[in-house]
Amino acid sequence: MKGRFNTRQRNYIILGLCSILLIMAAGYAAFRTQLNINGTSNITSEWKVLITNIQGQIVNGTPEDEAGSPSHTETTASFSTKLYSPGDRMQYTVTVENQGSIDAVLKTIETTDSNNNAILFEIDGIDEGEVLKSGEETSFTVDVAYNSSITDQPENLTSDLKVTLNYEQATGEEEEVGNSTNIGGNKVAITESGDGLYSDGTRAGRYVYKGSNPNNYIMFNNELWRIVAKEADGTYKIVRNEVLSEEMPFDEQGNRDLNSNGAGGTYCANSSYGCNAWAINDNYENKYSDDDIITGTVLKNASLNDYLNGEYYNNLTSNAKGEIVSHTWNVGPVPSESNQMSIPELTVADEERITWNGKVALLSMSDALLANSNTAQCGNAADNYTNRSTCKTTNYLIPSSGWYWLVSPSPQDSNDVYGVGSDGDISSSDDANDSGGVRPAVFLSSSLSFSGSGTESDPYRIIGGAPE
Repeated sequence: MKGRFNTRQRNYIILGLCSILLIMAAGYAAFRTQLNINGTSNITSEWKVLITNIQGQIVNGTPEDEAGSPSHTETTASFSTKLYSPGDRMQYTVTVENQGSIDAVLKTIETTDSNNNAILFEIDGIDEGEVLKSGEETSFTVDVAYNSSITDQPENLTSDLKVTLNYEQATGEEEEVGNSTNIGGNKVAITESGDGLYSDGTRAGRYVYKGSNPNNYIMFNNELWRIVAKEADGTYKIVRNEVLSEEMPFDEQGNRDLNSNGAGGTYCANSSYGCNAWAINDNYENKYSDDDIITGTVLKNASLNDYLNGEYYNNLTSNAKGEIVSHTWNVGPVPSESNQMSIPELTVADEERITWNGKVALLSMSDALLANSNTAQCGNAADNYTNRSTCKTTNYLIPSSGWYWLVSPSPQDSNDVYGVGSDGDISSSDDANDSGGVRPAVFLSSSLSFSGSGTESDPYRIIGGAPE
């Protein structure tokens, strides 16, 4: 009968996407992949699922695209990349659009590669079972990286990857597939309530764990840590599950304050209680309001910064050191004015005003706030303070006792630093020379793979990492 679809004539489209040939350091080799589309449609419908865009961006280091790459036709996306040094990383975003009149479902994703351990691949943002409705589009990313754990020039300098997406006509009976992202090679669902992994509403492409006890445990340095976020650049921000056994000041008295006799710079020259700046800065502006601006130079790091990136870092296992990447940390002051603290995006923007690049630091105020799954009552610093007795029950970063330092300073005084208390308060500040709990935080390389499920009894384990 006219207009009726014959199930024996299903419409198939096979998209051979993202055939990649990479080479590190010496030499270069090109590649080409051909895609064929097979299938039929009934007389009243049009089948047209096609690639509409591909964009590449440098995530880390100095990788290069081959001239004319990336490129795409309606059914093939291809690109060639040169990676020069361990840690080099390139990301490609591929957009697929359904311009036909038939809904399509992604039945299978097939991947083949040459299994070169020196070159790592990650495909994120697309899952089998996803329905691509008529008139809609979807996109996914392919990351390629030079394994940062490689210490010697590998013999094999090339690697090939082929990704094939097999679409067919949707029947209307497919189950809704939730969004997910890749955590160390493990597909983790993105949720909107309860414990789990969420999209970070303040920064695109970033994911954060929220709730009283999400499955974000990871073994690192032979200790239990927690994954706080997967950053937009693919790195993982993690924090030690427990505070260190010894309490420490954020900044020792006499290191940079009045008692340093000018050795610490002018920013904290009038303070007698330590200094709240995390790191050296030639022009530190700590703005609280239009009428109260603290400025000056910071000539030395906080004593806690020196300890964490000196003695503490030096005592990590050799594997742990190799898994950490130097990263940009947002260490700007967060005003306690109600209009600032009531909007999460403003808290993040304040933190981003001053940055530091290094290996070991502390969590920021926004990290602590975004870990709360009760966004209605605890989604910002002002509400969190008002409802702290409730908010402490839905935030895994609240300690069971005591308190610990954050990296975020308060701009009211040059010696005030924020901390997280067992009562659920995140916005209280203490003098920098007070002794407080220390929970070190680091960024792990985006190229790492994890085994395990992320629970406390079966935490993620870095494949090839340090032994227990």
